[in-house]
Amino acid sequence: MKKVVNVKLEKEEWVKQQDKAFEKLNKKAKIDGFRPGKAPRDVYEKHYGKQEIIFEAANKVINDRYESALAEAGIVPEMEPKIDLIKCDENELEFSYTFMAVTNIELGDYKNLGIKKEEAKVTKKEIEHEIHHILERFAEIVEKKGKVANGDIAIIDFEGFKDGTPFEGGKGTNYQLEIGSNTFIPGFEEGIVGMSKGEEKDLELTFPKDYHDESLKGQKVVFKVKVNEVKQRKVPKMDEDFFLDLDMPGVNSKEELEREIEKQLKDHKQHHLDEDYTFKVLDEACKNMKIDIEDEMIDVETNAMYDNFINNMKQQGIDEELYYNYSGTTKDDMLKKMRDEALRRMKYRYLLNEVVKQEKIKVTDKEAELKIDELTSAYNVTREEVLKELGSLEAVKYEIMMNKAIEVIKSNK
Repeated sequence: MKKVVNVKLEKEEWVKQQDKAFEKLNKKAKIDGFRPGKAPRDVYEKHYGKQEIIFEAANKVINDRYESALAEAGIVPEMEPKIDLIKCDENELEFSYTFMAVTNIELGDYKNLGIKKEEAKVTKKEIEHEIHHILERFAEIVEKKGKVANGDIAIIDFEGFKDGTPFEGGKGTNYQLEIGSNTFIPGFEEGIVGMSKGEEKDLELTFPKDYHDESLKGQKVVFKVKVNEVKQRKVPKMDEDFFLDLDMPGVNSKEELEREIEKQLKDHKQHHLDEDYTFKVLDEACKNMKIDIEDEMIDVETNAMYDNFINNMKQQGIDEELYYNYSGTTKDDMLKKMRDEALRRMKYRYLLNEVVKQEKIKVTDKEAELKIDELTSAYNVTREEVLKELGSLEAVKYEIMMNKAIEVIKSNK
């Protein structure tokens, strides 16, 4: 539901509001030759401009008229109203509040939805694959006698030439290249396979047509390569020393390691399966629910998601422009992608709030305090730090309430 409330101030009332705004602003003004609050109106306007006064007065009126406009709208808004300035000059102020709310939500079936919860399974191949990675992490890099093979590390000198002339960025000395890592252009690593320590070789190659450097894109080149050393990874034996280095409590043999890896993989898989199950039942319950959400409300949610995303990027040292340069996308593309997710989140929220009402779900202060104690213990922080992060005790209670509603939807009772 959307309600628009128009507010219009005639000239006489509007002039009074501007006079009050001038008095307020003038008290803070710093104008040479005048004490704060003592500068004449014409001097202030010459120094700061008339618009400063008009904007201050308009903001004051918009804030002051909010409660009466809300009463006129007769709805409980879901978010801050949209403010549209229709006229705003010296002679007249006219603006509107657009209040938005979702009403007449009809819950459909939200229990016994017939969605089966999957149980995680782990294969022997997955366990072996994970153990292989563990052994690789503990492997020593040792010198190898013989020829370079896939998976070896070749210590090489190289220099690239195009039409007989060295090109920029094409030279390296004692470069450690893992064969099979696909670090270099196609054909380079394959050309080193079979070489021995001290051997030199010319590799005739062609840069890919989509290579980032325009001067080398699709160009034929020659790399002069010399192998200085050949190294390989020496995988440790699963003996007593290995398990001491591994430092995994209760694991002292291959069989115990396999059981522990199986448990870890199963727990990890089950966590993701449980998350997927939750989303599936929520989506199904949302399909059964009747609800109309204004486009403007979805826009607000989408923009909030976008702002949060960009702020997270900035915390990682990536500004908005840099992100788009690297991702090859635009803000409009991003907002379009986020819009569906924004609508999904909103439906979840309204669904859970309605389930709370239907099921008469309550959360006590004691439950919230126990949750806070659990978080302080888990993250080794103080109660004050938890509340600062979550907002308030009421916010903790709301989160618990939402989780209770989710459990109702997931139940088959």
